[in-house]
Amino acid sequence: MSTEELPPRESMEFDVVIVGAGPSGLSAAIRLKQLNADLNVVVVEKGSEVGAHILSGAVIDPAGLDKLVPDWREDSDCPLKTQVKDDRFYWMTAGGAIKLPNFMMPPLMDNHHCYIGSLGNVCRWLARKAEALGVEIYPGFAAAEVLYDEEGRVRGIATGDMGVGRDGKPKDSFTRGMELLGKYTLFAEGARGSLTKQLIAKFALDSKSEPAKFGIGLKEVWQIDPAKHQKGLIQHSFGWPLDLKTGGGSFLYHYDDNLVAVGFVVHLNYDDPYLSPFDEFQRFKTHPSIRGTFEGAKRLAYGARAITEGGYQSVPKLSFPGGALIGCAAGFVNVPRIKGVHNAMGTGMLAAEHVAAALAADRANDEIVEYENAWRSSSVGKDLFLVRNVKPLWSKFGTVLGVALGGFDMWCNTLFGASLFGTQSHSKPDRATLDPAKSHAPKNYPKPDGKISFDKLSSVFLSNTNHEEDQPVHLRVADMNLQKTSEHDVFAGPSNRYCPAGVYEWVEEGAGPRFQINAQNCVHCKTCDVKDPNGNITWVPPEGGGGPNYEAM
Repeated sequence: MSTEELPPRESMEFDVVIVGAGPSGLSAAIRLKQLNADLNVVVVEKGSEVGAHILSGAVIDPAGLDKLVPDWREDSDCPLKTQVKDDRFYWMTAGGAIKLPNFMMPPLMDNHHCYIGSLGNVCRWLARKAEALGVEIYPGFAAAEVLYDEEGRVRGIATGDMGVGRDGKPKDSFTRGMELLGKYTLFAEGARGSLTKQLIAKFALDSKSEPAKFGIGLKEVWQIDPAKHQKGLIQHSFGWPLDLKTGGGSFLYHYDDNLVAVGFVVHLNYDDPYLSPFDEFQRFKTHPSIRGTFEGAKRLAYGARAITEGGYQSVPKLSFPGGALIGCAAGFVNVPRIKGVHNAMGTGMLAAEHVAAALAADRANDEIVEYENAWRSSSVGKDLFLVRNVKPLWSKFGTVLGVALGGFDMWCNTLFGASLFGTQSHSKPDRATLDPAKSHAPKNYPKPDGKISFDKLSSVFLSNTNHEEDQPVHLRVADMNLQKTSEHDVFAGPSNRYCPAGVYEWVEEGAGPRFQINAQNCVHCKTCDVKDPNGNITWVPPEGGGGPNYEAM
């Protein structure tokens, strides 16, 4: 059935439409209602419920919460209960862990004022706050299309059609998507948002910024022996099991009732096509200094998500006619601190304040340039500016020298307000960093033991991932022949390794290798959209409500 043959969509009108019920989207919604209780605000969320697609470490800097909900510490329903008490940094070798003195760390790296918890649960709590103020939240509806007026200005979004078969034809259960129209639309999709990509391209928002950079973050939640639990302890490390030219590191957070969040981040500008971030994560847990924590413990949850890492110089223009980008859709993660929640909330509130002012002046569907002009001088811009060189220095000089230079640069920026390095650039997008397979040797990762280390499929099971099987594949390969001649023949099929969920396989058949996509396994991490060496794979939203159903990530 062609677009012309489909029944018309129903539409609803709002003052502000927000795409994504993460920390930035919910903060924007709450702030709008705080400023003007009469505003009509809607938040559309592709997850089955608020928090279902939220994954973060998470050690949260409370700066954003302090501004949005000043009395959050007195709110018994707020899920953040554990304050950081012990903050450790380690350099890992194959057999040991060298603790780095805290006095060497720039003051901005101190975490003792931060809180440990589940960002998914924080978002659930924020959603209740938003709804109490009158915000409408629609979970289970994926924003699938940006709507424009005759002048090319954004006028809202359309949610995806439901009940479409794998062949693209409507099933008996077919339901047309809805048009949500707004005077302004804020896009809070998180890292590598599908509509955000389209907006950046349409309005050339990245024409004056450095290439976007990403990492992949993998996380598990465990319930451990109470005798081993050290509530309030957080530790970060770099080094083993990664080699010295591959960026990344680990986190280990003790919080709440005998829970430990363990995670691993790999910068997606790595060059070895045989590297598997998932398997490096599983190796990390077997380290002599780490393994004991998880012996006899129970693994409760698993997930993965792309992380924005470009920082200050990679942030695109934020405003365009009819809307703006907020949160990780634009990339506000502070890489050395491994924190982005406070900045996501900060940009959500900042955008809301300028949108509310525009609406008060009877403006609509124009460009909120005031937001674009304000973010660099805000707390968010100042936070990112201090650490702007850490990622590019690490990428250029490797882990040992790069991290040392990054630390020195942070000290210079903190003490003197200036850098000897100026503002470093990122060399190229992450998809362009892989070497041909002939330049590297295959890696033989240890077989998982099922106690400390695990395989992908058993891990995906813990993510509660579910997709309607009879629907169009939401991982679009533009040129299947290119996938064979390049991704397979030149790079040895890295999709099978960079994907943390077993979505991609090269199946050997009599006629040659066949690229198989197990879309039902997809945890919506977006790594394939970033790392495919030809940019040949595009992630688009599946039917609303599909994907992981994280409970407390």
